[in-house]
Amino acid sequence: MQKKLTVERVFSDPNLSGPTPIRLRFAPDGELVTYLRPKDEDDQVLDLWAYDISVGEHRCLVRSEELVVLDQVELSEQEKAHRERRRIRQSGIIDYQWAEDGGRLLFQLGGALYVYTPDAPVGERTRCLVEQGEGAFDPKFSPDASTVAFVRDGNLYVADVTAAQVRPLTTDGGGTVQNGVAEFVAQEEMSRYTGYWWSPQGTHIAYTQIDEAEVPLVQRPSYHADRVEVIEQRYPAAGQNNAKVRVGIVDLQSGQTVWAETDPEQDHYIARVDWLPGGDSVAIQTQTRDQRQLRILRADVASGLCAVLLTESDEHWVELHDDLRFLKSGDRFVWASERTGFNHLYLCDIESGEQTSITSGEWPVGKVCGIDEAEGAVYWQGWTKSPLEQHLYRTSLTGGESTQVTIEAGWHQITMSSDCAHWIDVHSDVLHPPQVTLRSIDGEQAVVLEENVLPERDEYAWVAPEFVTLEAEDGTPLYARLTRPLDFDASRTYPAVVKVYGGPHSQTVLNAWDASLRAQLFAHAGFVVLELDNRGMGNRGKAFGTALHLHMGGVEVRDQVVGAAFLRSLDYVDGERIGVFGWSYGGYMTLMCMMQEPDVFQAGVSVAPVTDWRLYDTHYTERYMGHPEANEQGYADSSVMTYADQLRGKLLLVHGMADDNVLFQNSVLLMDALQKASIPFEMMAYPGKRHGIAGKPVRIHLFEMILAHFKRYLA
Repeated sequence: MQKKLTVERVFSDPNLSGPTPIRLRFAPDGELVTYLRPKDEDDQVLDLWAYDISVGEHRCLVRSEELVVLDQVELSEQEKAHRERRRIRQSGIIDYQWAEDGGRLLFQLGGALYVYTPDAPVGERTRCLVEQGEGAFDPKFSPDASTVAFVRDGNLYVADVTAAQVRPLTTDGGGTVQNGVAEFVAQEEMSRYTGYWWSPQGTHIAYTQIDEAEVPLVQRPSYHADRVEVIEQRYPAAGQNNAKVRVGIVDLQSGQTVWAETDPEQDHYIARVDWLPGGDSVAIQTQTRDQRQLRILRADVASGLCAVLLTESDEHWVELHDDLRFLKSGDRFVWASERTGFNHLYLCDIESGEQTSITSGEWPVGKVCGIDEAEGAVYWQGWTKSPLEQHLYRTSLTGGESTQVTIEAGWHQITMSSDCAHWIDVHSDVLHPPQVTLRSIDGEQAVVLEENVLPERDEYAWVAPEFVTLEAEDGTPLYARLTRPLDFDASRTYPAVVKVYGGPHSQTVLNAWDASLRAQLFAHAGFVVLELDNRGMGNRGKAFGTALHLHMGGVEVRDQVVGAAFLRSLDYVDGERIGVFGWSYGGYMTLMCMMQEPDVFQAGVSVAPVTDWRLYDTHYTERYMGHPEANEQGYADSSVMTYADQLRGKLLLVHGMADDNVLFQNSVLLMDALQKASIPFEMMAYPGKRHGIAGKPVRIHLFEMILAHFKRYLA
């Protein structure tokens, strides 16, 4: 007899999703595939591994416990914040970089910087370059791997790999001024986690200097089990001042910095920085504060003078992405834009400004995976037939029909070698966890790197979800995923839980393995589970995504009500016992659903919710809501507080007491409003926990409580 999932088993080792490798990369010579792999006995600790393509063998390069005692590592606050922004919950070796010549690897572990040389004698392969406790952060090899740059105490440094001599490139960092780092909103909302970039020749480094002096200083109490810390955090809430950011280009030989003339007095964002192939100029993407215009500026290294390469404008907002790719010839680049309503690729001429379409159609390109200039082809992942699946495609750089490369149904995540000769396919579907395969582009070679066989997983019963298509009030198709209870009996009636996120850019309904196992956990506990991607979410084109513009928590709630109506139409669902659960934006959606539709949702669990968008950061909030002074009614209509007195269902409110993203104040405001309205609710706060409420024992406690809440009030 197959076993039922329990909360304790879901958050214990080995992980039931299997040992999926991450940070998969090809060595520059293409002979190795390197990756980070979780330990069998603890999936939260990562080691560095490699697969030798020629001999077909896996081997561990570096075991983290051989270099540091992880339990004794105390990370700097900057490193902790950086990991929180990237949603990194693991420890050990969390990232690494290949030298361009393939002779060395660089990684950070426990606050120290290490260089690994594969061809060195055993016992001499790993060498510490910067010791633990010295505050080194965000290390990167120079192109020739002779030097490593890193950030420390607000300044940019370089270290000679052979002599281990360290010298500063900047000296004016400190206090509110920081060199070589990305400001809070760049990391949290722009997916830009670094603040410096080596030139192709290794003679210069472009870097951002941020000045947070005008950013409001928030005193954030961080409650821990044994202490209370009052942390002063520069947090730019909607409508408030952002950090001032400018781009400098430092000459490593002279130590002199030239500042790019990007209109520093203008209130804008530095979104991306890239070097042109020749190394004589830098491409700087600037985005206006209202995010309706983005420009690519070409900054001259010698003078800092800027010329406009390209301008994108949109009445809602211009999306940021990482698909600016300069061709090796230096005269053209590939660019992605939603100007037609769907994200597509364009080939742009640097001198003439001429742009020609590479892809087109009523479907979006997800991201560029590789460009084969010799063959004149671009490889990209996305969808053309159904947003429920993701595939690899090939398109000529001159445009035309796109050819689907991947075959198996499901979700494919692709990593390509620099020459596009090989690619790694991480493939899964709703019933099969990720399997990793190395393939050659000609289709002649296919090697399974990780078969992901876990005998214990077969001991559990996995409920096959069903995909359904519903219809929004305006006729827009809405995709949903329905998971019935384990041992389903159509003659019975069951309670239901709507598992929601609902926020921009995200997609939850897809034919892929759900590593969180939350829907399966609810199904094993006897609930029908519905997940629905409402308007305003991602991967469906511009019109679908902008439906929430200037009013959040409106159209999204109405679409979730469509999902609840579908549940009530099912004979085996008790329409009087429907709950809703979500985290972050999903926590916000849980509250808005329960308060705006109290007769539809009888119980809910809201984790780490935004309750008033005036409390959230500038870049995210103003992208969708505009400036608070220009959209007062929209902010009021989008606030949980406006509807708090309408709460009737059984609410469990959860928040981490050290959350530096969605500040704990959001839940405090709601608690105060509900108490003043004499509305009962339940509350759980987690000392010392940030937005992700990480840690296996705490996760067990949290999800046991969530299931108990729904069982108590729905079952």
